[in-house]
This record gives sequence, C-alpha cells and structure tokens, in this order.
Amino acid sequence: MPATHTQMIARAAWGARPSTLIEHFNGPAPYVIIHHSYMPSACYTTSDCIKAMRSMQDYHQLQRGWNDIGYSFAIGGDGMIYVGRGFNVIGAHAPKYNDKSVGICMIGDWRTELPPPQMLQAAKSLIQFGVAKGYIHPKFKLLGHRQVRDTECPGSRLFEEISTWPHFVLDPNGADNEIAK
Repeated sequence: MPATHTQMIARAAWGARPSTLIEHFNGPAPYVIIHHSYMPSACYTTSDCIKAMRSMQDYHQLQRGWNDIGYSFAIGGDGMIYVGRGFNVIGAHAPKYNDKSVGICMIGDWRTELPPPQMLQAAKSLIQFGVAKGYIHPKFKLLGHRQVRDTECPGSRLFEEISTWPHFVLDPNGADNEIAK
C-alpha cells in the first residue's frame, strides 16, 4: 500500500462470515462511491473496528438477507482498510452502481465532523492502489452515495471533503466526464 501506516485487514483477520454468493464483474471499475456507516459509530482501535465490521456484516446478511457485507471495503478510525467484498465483486451499496463500482465505507457518522486524517489518507491510498493494480479505471468518477440514491450518506462534512478530491464529479452521468472504455 502506498501509505506508510495503512494496512489491509483481510476478511479472515476480522472474522468475516463466508459470503453466501460471490458474483464478479469485469473491471476496471469506472466508479468509486464513498459511504459512511452512520451506525456503527466511529471506531478508533482495531478491536473496535473489527466489532464494527462484524456488526455491519450481521446487519447486511442476517437482517437484510444480502450475500455479504454490502461494501467493497471499509476504513476504520485506526487507519486500517478492512476488506468487505473486495475489488470486482458485485456489491450491495449503491443500486444501479453495484456492478461497476468500488464502495468504500468510512466507519462512523460523518454528517458534522470530518473523519480523522488517517481515515482520509487510507481511503486515498486504497483508491491509488486500486488504480495501480487495474481494479479501478484511471479515469474513474468519485461520487458520494447521495449522488446515486436519496440519502444523506456519506454525511455532509465527508461529502464536502470528498468534493475536493481528484476525480470527484457533481453529475455522475455528465457527458463532460466520460470514462474511456
């Protein structure tokens, strides 16, 4: 990973339950969609972030009946990247975009507060890694969940922040932002 202290925590390391179905899509993904978990709240230790990952997977699989945790990855306040479904796996995080995006969840409620710097850097490092490895298209569009669904996700403060990042677009379908295929 490009960042010095960022690590990717494998599914087995956070105690993920097996997926009931894994469906792949052909990459590279033309979209990266940023989310916040809202609940569970922010976690700042690896132990608490592992609990948050298990809680999200329990909610998505056991209560909603999904194949797995909805997100491709999650970022904890410990600065670690937690593997959800992973790259090029159809997610359950953004209808109409699940089969062509990487969904990154910033664990916590980011409506009024900005995630800590280590979380923001980990997300940027993950995106850079995905582009470098060919999982994310070099001309990808960066979006907040609210741009593709009626929701306040990823929270107003986080949305304001990602709107300053490279590749952010206001209109996901805008012709001026066409992705080479």
